[in-house]
Amino acid sequence: MARTVAHVIVDSLKELGVQHVFGVVGDALNPLTDAIRTTDGLEWVGCRHEEAAAFAAGAQSQLSGTLGVCMGTVGPGSVHLLNGLYDAAKSRAPVLAICGQVPLAEIGSDYFQEVDNDLLFRDVAVYRATVTSPEQMPRMLESAVRAAISQGGVAVLTVPGDLGDQELTEDRPTRFALDRAVTRPDDPALAEAAELLNSASRVTLLVGRGARDARAEVLRTAERLTAPMVLTLKAKEGFEDGNAFQVGQTGLIGNPAAAHALDHGEALLMLGTDFPYRDWYPKDCKVVQIDTREENLGRRVPVDVGLSGDVGATLRALLPLLEETSDRTHLDDARERFTQWQEGQQRLADPAHERRWTGKLRAVLDNRDHQIRPEALAAAVDAYAADDAVFTSDTGMATVWLSRFVTMRGSRRLIGSYNLGSMANAMPQALGAQLWAPDRQIVAFCGDGGLSMLLGDLMTIKTYRLPVKLVVFDNRRLGMVKLEQEQAGLPEFGTELDNPDFAAVATALGITGIRVTDPADLHDSVRRALETPGPVLLDVLTNPEEVAVPGKPTVSQGWGFAIAKVKEILPSREG
Repeated sequence: MARTVAHVIVDSLKELGVQHVFGVVGDALNPLTDAIRTTDGLEWVGCRHEEAAAFAAGAQSQLSGTLGVCMGTVGPGSVHLLNGLYDAAKSRAPVLAICGQVPLAEIGSDYFQEVDNDLLFRDVAVYRATVTSPEQMPRMLESAVRAAISQGGVAVLTVPGDLGDQELTEDRPTRFALDRAVTRPDDPALAEAAELLNSASRVTLLVGRGARDARAEVLRTAERLTAPMVLTLKAKEGFEDGNAFQVGQTGLIGNPAAAHALDHGEALLMLGTDFPYRDWYPKDCKVVQIDTREENLGRRVPVDVGLSGDVGATLRALLPLLEETSDRTHLDDARERFTQWQEGQQRLADPAHERRWTGKLRAVLDNRDHQIRPEALAAAVDAYAADDAVFTSDTGMATVWLSRFVTMRGSRRLIGSYNLGSMANAMPQALGAQLWAPDRQIVAFCGDGGLSMLLGDLMTIKTYRLPVKLVVFDNRRLGMVKLEQEQAGLPEFGTELDNPDFAAVATALGITGIRVTDPADLHDSVRRALETPGPVLLDVLTNPEEVAVPGKPTVSQGWGFAIAKVKEILPSREG
């Protein structure tokens, strides 16, 4: 029996191993959602906002390494997908978005809700096309999926509402042919890189997400060169645990040891990273960069030797050419600085910190009401969370505290909007993660601003009985924006949030809600939240004046902060 366009799409997704399709139902999608309804092994996950659906699909793609799928109906439904799709695109996550469209005969007539999807998604998608006849299937679907997976990006397939039910005249099986090649540079380029690295007495590694599958080769390289290893945030997942060379992150969320290791190296070896912040790269330093994407070579910092290829395959060919380095001074110095910084951070996270004289002195400046410090909350979650937990984090201060206090030990995983930098990603990404791994603990580090932006999808978590643990850093602020304003010498403005009792909101929705206001209750509350079956929202009122000092603070930042505080305290006489 001939299949319809909708059934070709749905059957093919099932054959690919897709288990969940996220979206909001709508008339143009009816043939597709009905095909999902009658297909075993493929579940429709009805979200309250299409943006959440796209974030959830992108999360599944990042965690599984396979295709994530979301849907949006005609016009506004498709528009709402955009932010989550941009996050997938910036994260190089293969995602297929299937969008509805007005009836074929009405395309181009400014019909009700009509949006030109091929134009709308031009910037975000590596592939976009509108199906205009059943005969284009399954070829057009194959092209969309191949593009998304091979290029690590978003593919958008638009299906007019009256086309999904039409039957194919010549039906055939779908063929995707998705094998990827593993490449490495040629021998002369490797020899040039080895010569540069061998001639440097102090080498520092900057390791990113693109090196995650080459952990063993990266560690052997660090050992051969006795090189400290600076990790990007996305590399925490694969390189933080059991690594005697790593010195944490650099940049605004980083630490002094990582900044020192970068600034005092004679050579920098970049592995699978496109770390975007140019001000944090070392000056007057020789640079070797390995990346699968040639367009990334030299994009952030001038590169002396650029090697295009898979990090693992390239290092396996490079390692025999590297000379053993016996001088450990550079590595030991960086590691000692890192250990000292970690010890200071742990003292700050200790609930008893403010009973000591140093804590009392600091509290006079930044925590006069003795509210819960966000460092203590993050450290408590790290202590009680499972060794195979999956963490998500909202952009902003929630990510800062996660980066500094949560260790990616065991088989823990980590995702966030670390390239796009969107708000409101942690909760919907946790939703997708929990469906991907129903037996693992999923912990979302939510900012109060991010959570409230897509608050409606708490109901999705409740509807599907997902045991997600939402940890809310409730400082009643857009914390990162507040810090940025103050470092620039501006008084805080527009960042204060009139929050509800989030725990009470969760309780009203049928989710366990726990609210914490007293530092003495913090550890017991975190433990209870993580041990309670089913979904839990832990609303912790944290200190809004907390400052995350960057790894390399500048005089201008400190002076700006002081000026801002004076402006905040003194009444304005302007106007």
